[in-house]
Amino acid sequence: MTDNSPDPQNVFLELQELLEDNDIQAFREGFLNHHIYDQSQFYLDFTETERMELYSILSPQELSEIFENLDFDAVDIKPYLKEISPEYLSAMFDEMSTDNAADILTNLSKRERRSIFTLMAPENVSEIRNLMHYDEETAGSLMTTEFVAVVANQTVSSAMTVIKATAEDAETIYYVYVLDSGKQLLGVISLRSLLISHDDTLISDIVNEHIIKVDVDEPQERVARYFRDYDLLALPVVSHDNLMLGIVTVDDIIDVIDDEAQSDYSGLAGVNTDNVNQNPIQSAAKRLPWLVALLFLGMGTASLIDHFDGLVSRASVLAIFISLITGTAGNAGTQSLAVSVRRISLNDDENKSFFALILAEITTGLVTGAVTGLTIFIVVSLWKGNIMLGLAVGVAMFCAITVANLAGSLIPVGMDRLGFDPAVASGPFISTMSDLTSVFIYFSIAEVFISFI
Repeated sequence: MTDNSPDPQNVFLELQELLEDNDIQAFREGFLNHHIYDQSQFYLDFTETERMELYSILSPQELSEIFENLDFDAVDIKPYLKEISPEYLSAMFDEMSTDNAADILTNLSKRERRSIFTLMAPENVSEIRNLMHYDEETAGSLMTTEFVAVVANQTVSSAMTVIKATAEDAETIYYVYVLDSGKQLLGVISLRSLLISHDDTLISDIVNEHIIKVDVDEPQERVARYFRDYDLLALPVVSHDNLMLGIVTVDDIIDVIDDEAQSDYSGLAGVNTDNVNQNPIQSAAKRLPWLVALLFLGMGTASLIDHFDGLVSRASVLAIFISLITGTAGNAGTQSLAVSVRRISLNDDENKSFFALILAEITTGLVTGAVTGLTIFIVVSLWKGNIMLGLAVGVAMFCAITVANLAGSLIPVGMDRLGFDPAVASGPFISTMSDLTSVFIYFSIAEVFISFI
């Protein structure tokens, strides 16, 4: 099947020509005819002059949809906000969902926010201010206050009237939340259940009271696991006394999952992978702190080799296997780190004791170390025709891999238990530390076998 869809680049050039020719009607039809994602990409590609003209062509509501579709992690949104007048911005934020408006407004200074708030609808300002007070990366910071709610003593008929009245502004209508007179959450009803129920049926007779809900301070990683485990489209957020505050929707959780994956990958790489389009100076400034720190840690490895220089002089063949042992141990440590960080993100070890984890990782290290050590013992013994040399390298490999595996697994677990971000235990750090320990182990064991080599 051939793809007959127009090339986005050609479409963009056509839109630019329409703007240049001041053919407003044709531009609006051409621009708004595309998917909102394509519109957002066109918006970013326009020059500042073209965007200034765009603000006079599109309504605040139309532009609000574009801004809601922008990836705030990949795009520095501040320059775009600063080129729009406060009057236009305030109208745009009035049209947005409150959670997205709150996220965007955090990019402005307090003075700039105040000037916009004075022009917005008071009820929207109140909701946005409340959302901005919640800690980042919690359910409260993710939720929107635009949801559909009914009370338990309503009939299905009156509940459907409420849904029709609030559907346009609600984030989702597939879940209808049931509250009591004090706005405490009692349960949930699916839209399907309402549609198949008789008009005179009481909401209290069909409400599902076994509801999955989260506290407003719940970490976003745990909120994401609820969506994964229960296949949810939305999740209610409640206060400590069960007052319904808002809902988190699946589109926000997709962003969270992407952010968490980026964070884990950044930790393993020892560099921030979010800003891939930074200029070389910015990229260097981000990477240099880790590289300099690892440079000094690597100097420890160089000092160890220098310390054992006399041993290498007595048996120069030992130098051949330094990189082999350090490289393999580093790989083992990085593998263990990746598994450990993944396990922490999934929270699989939540109910396991710390000592049980230590035992499991020691066992894994012993098995992988034994197999690898035995393999290199056979290879070196046959290659060099020296069983004692093979034994020295094999035992060193066994010990180095066991220690590296243990460090790669337990350092992030320990950091997590202490309340620190386990991503700090990055791949380069584990690899460099493995170099240090494996060199020490290798030459210490070689000293024992030196008289036989």
